[in-house]
Amino acid sequence: MTPGRFVRALRTGWMLLALLMLVAACSPEPARELGYDVVARYPHDARAFTQGLLWHDGALYESTGLYGESSLRRVDLDTGEVQDVRYLEPDVFAEGLARIGDELVQLTWRAGEAYRWPVDGFATTSQPMTTYRYAGEGWGLCFDGARLVMSDGSDTLTFRDPTTFEATGRVSVTLDGEPLERLNELECIGDHVWANVWFDDRIVRIDAKTGLVNGWLDLSEVLPNDVRNELVRDAVLNGIAWRPETETMLVTGKLWPQVIELSLDPTSR
Repeated sequence: MTPGRFVRALRTGWMLLALLMLVAACSPEPARELGYDVVARYPHDARAFTQGLLWHDGALYESTGLYGESSLRRVDLDTGEVQDVRYLEPDVFAEGLARIGDELVQLTWRAGEAYRWPVDGFATTSQPMTTYRYAGEGWGLCFDGARLVMSDGSDTLTFRDPTTFEATGRVSVTLDGEPLERLNELECIGDHVWANVWFDDRIVRIDAKTGLVNGWLDLSEVLPNDVRNELVRDAVLNGIAWRPETETMLVTGKLWPQVIELSLDPTSR
């Protein structure tokens, strides 16, 4: 090999090495399992088909589904007592729930409507303050302080204007490079969206900017075996609420008799 060819080969090798190092630096780290401890268990209405869950002003607010049984309710965490409830029309299947200030936004599954209710007085309000129309299905909903984030059972999160409910953007969610479908109930915490995955015992943590899942909680053992063994097939994990004052997470499921409070490892938040 001539000196010129040797120099060119050396340069090419260094360029390839630099390119490989750049690709490695830009590649996202694989999603990792996150740690938690169970700190408390609370009673929960085992007839509630939980679709949306949030914590506000010392109480749980819950959207429950099923035709003829869908509701919006305010629940005392310690006792599980339903303090206020509003049942929806029998042809409506309620879904996700989010709070914007002193108002609540509740999704429906296939009715293509979202309802805006007052936090105080929703049970006695004659009709929703506002009804929004949208295409496709509604599954989960949360508010990150600037925009609503909505799931529809696919691998896509849709961002919506909190006033008009118009779509303002979308992001596709991936787990280790593969699309993650069946995204269900959502909770916005900081820069992340936490999501239930329908018929999965994991709650995933999604980077809201990129759609990358960078962590998950394995909750397959969060219920005692004797309780889990009594559940029907549709009684799956669904429901995430963040308690900022204690920095703990409340989780439950459809038709679950418990709400479980979790303390997350500091690196999990």
